[in-house]
Order: sequence, then structure tokens, then C-alpha cells
Amino acid sequence: MLKLTPREREVLRLLAAGLTYAQMAQALGISLHTVCAHVKNVYRKLEVHNAPAAVSRAFALGGIYEN
Repeated sequence: MLKLTPREREVLRLLAAGLTYAQMAQALGISLHTVCAHVKNVYRKLEVHNAPAAVSRAFALGGIYEN
């Protein structure tokens, strides 16, 4: 499994669902700035530069729905 924190996995799931950063912040009860930080960390860990690439890579590496 990917070495993402539980919150990073949740952010990745929401990216896969097509939510905007603002929608993610509201759904998770966190600030927009914090969402941006989580997304940045996800991209860095997956070695990608955008949401579609992150979702694709996550599935290729074992999925985003596993614990």
C-alpha cells in the first residue's frame, strides 16, 4: 500500500471523486490551506503533478481504497 497518511488517502479519494479543494475543505472540516498542503504531499509521494495522474498512479500502486 502507498505510504500515505489516512488524511492524505481521504484527500486522494475526494480528488478521485472530482471535488474541488474548497469542497474537500468543507467535507473534511479543514481549511483550504490544509487541503492544499495534503494535496501537495500526495503529489510528492506519488511523484506526479496533477490530480488525474495521482489517481491513476495510486490505482496502479495498489489502489486508494485499501487501509
